[in-house]
Amino acid sequence: MIHKTSIIDKNAKISKTAKIGPYTIIGSNVEIGDEVDIHSHANIVGNTKIGSGTQVFPFASIGTQPQDLKYKGEKNSLVIGKNNIIREYVTINPGTQAGRTITNIGDNCLFMISSHVAHDCQIGNNVVIANNVPLGGHVIIEDSVIIGGNSAVQQFTRIGRLAMVGGMTGVLKDVIPFGLSFGNRNYLKGINLIGLRRKKYENKIIMELNEAYNKIFSSKNLHENLVKINGEFKDNKLVKEVTEFISKDKKRPICSPLEN
Repeated sequence: MIHKTSIIDKNAKISKTAKIGPYTIIGSNVEIGDEVDIHSHANIVGNTKIGSGTQVFPFASIGTQPQDLKYKGEKNSLVIGKNNIIREYVTINPGTQAGRTITNIGDNCLFMISSHVAHDCQIGNNVVIANNVPLGGHVIIEDSVIIGGNSAVQQFTRIGRLAMVGGMTGVLKDVIPFGLSFGNRNYLKGINLIGLRRKKYENKIIMELNEAYNKIFSSKNLHENLVKINGEFKDNKLVKEVTEFISKDKKRPICSPLEN
């Protein structure tokens, strides 16, 4: 169903099962999948693809050019997966030449009112971004991350799988998988034990992860600490995920507990 007041370019590809609300604008290179529900007054332009079952609420602006002074009009794109919820006043920008020219969003994510996804971000599945949260350019957010309201994530930051960021947190340092991060400038407050139990991980595996966490962050020299525990938790996939995350980019600062 397409409302008669919507403005849709003739070259846009719209599924016959999609719903387009009143006063919505859709550009020429936009692809809208099956059962997508776009409410009124949305603006969707650029080389943007929206996967099936996604909902876009009023006054969302999707696919407009990046807020980056280095952007010079090069071809770019935005790919949004399936069954996402994009609430009012959310803004999502495509990529730039300085990145991979693409912004990617996975499936089953929730972007609450006035959140912003900048150019070249890579967002996983089942991610929740609360109200008024801006993500800077090139941010990587892995699966099942939750970011609390009025937080802000600095460009190039990585946030690992199943991590949780508390409300009103300034995220300047990378957050390990399963980490809990809080503070005016983010610090680590432990492991997301509740989230891990909700994902049905065995208690033994969780407790080993917690033990490894204490050893990894026993001093400021994380990479030296990783060498010390090498092989100690070799059968624990969660520990391996954390150690690989830390080792992957040695130039990026890692969020650590306050005492360090």
